[in-house]
Amino acid sequence: MIHHTIDDSTRAPSDWVRILARYREPNTLRSSFELGVSLIPFVTLWVLACWVAQFSYIGALLISALNGCFLLRLFCIQHDCGHGSFFGNRTLSDWIGRGLGIVTLTPYDVWRRTHSIHHSHAGDLDHRGIGDVMTLTTEEYHQRTAFGRFLYRAYRHPLVMFGVGPTYLFFLQNRLPLGLMTQGRKYWISAMGTNLGIACVVTLIIYFGGVQALFLVFLPTTLIAASIGVWLFYVQHQFETTHWEQAPDWQLHEAALHGSSHYDLPPILAWFTANIGIHHVHHLYSRIPFYRLTEVLRDHEELVECSRMTLLQSFKCASLDLWDEKSRRLVSFATARKLAV
Repeated sequence: MIHHTIDDSTRAPSDWVRILARYREPNTLRSSFELGVSLIPFVTLWVLACWVAQFSYIGALLISALNGCFLLRLFCIQHDCGHGSFFGNRTLSDWIGRGLGIVTLTPYDVWRRTHSIHHSHAGDLDHRGIGDVMTLTTEEYHQRTAFGRFLYRAYRHPLVMFGVGPTYLFFLQNRLPLGLMTQGRKYWISAMGTNLGIACVVTLIIYFGGVQALFLVFLPTTLIAASIGVWLFYVQHQFETTHWEQAPDWQLHEAALHGSSHYDLPPILAWFTANIGIHHVHHLYSRIPFYRLTEVLRDHEELVECSRMTLLQSFKCASLDLWDEKSRRLVSFATARKLAV
């Protein structure tokens, strides 16, 4: 399903850092434009959905579903702000990110820290648990008790991973700086400040649109964006030929290139997801603005087929659950049972 085509004997993964550095500079006008064409339609559709809710619940839900895509794009812009790649001015990027964090229900400084940990340790079997999708090896899974295996299977079930999970993550887990609660007041301020902002937004929604606006506009828009966002994060690293290593053998750039997918989406979906599918390039050099990632693929064709998968191919990833260290593949529970025999 996924092909690795780069010849490591001629170009090591770390070599790409120097090559990709030339794409790191953002364009202030372009960034402002991308923010505008995402934020203005989002607010407009939100207001329109609240108005339509007075006459048609179905109409409001349909508009909210579309608006979930714009909210997803705003989260991707917040993501670039967190990497300091959206505006050349880091302070401006941070405050744009904090503002967007209110509508995405994601405390910016907390997320930026956990996401930094993810980038620093993606694919490292000895550093799991913060900013990633929990993944066990086949050996770890078989060593668990029956109840422990049941809990892990429940966690990895698609209904939980892409349904219950996003709801819990964005509505509950993000309300507290979990994992960073003892690392300084900065993260508490970020979480509580975002919570206060969300409370103000919800109050305004109910005041102007009533409770129906909360349930027909705010919740559907957020849940759709959250579920798609979690799916994107999942397939970016949870594919059959992904890359995991024990700490002594783990290499940052090797994991970035071969442990992150090139999710080759149709143009309209690539636009709504701000090219985040070009994830292997992003992990190799996270300071590249999302709108310049396509330049990288255009100039370096050898990166196009590396860990590439299409939308249709990606659905298979939902059935992959465990990392098998012997075959060096992400496998399903059924395959893991056969390997254990």
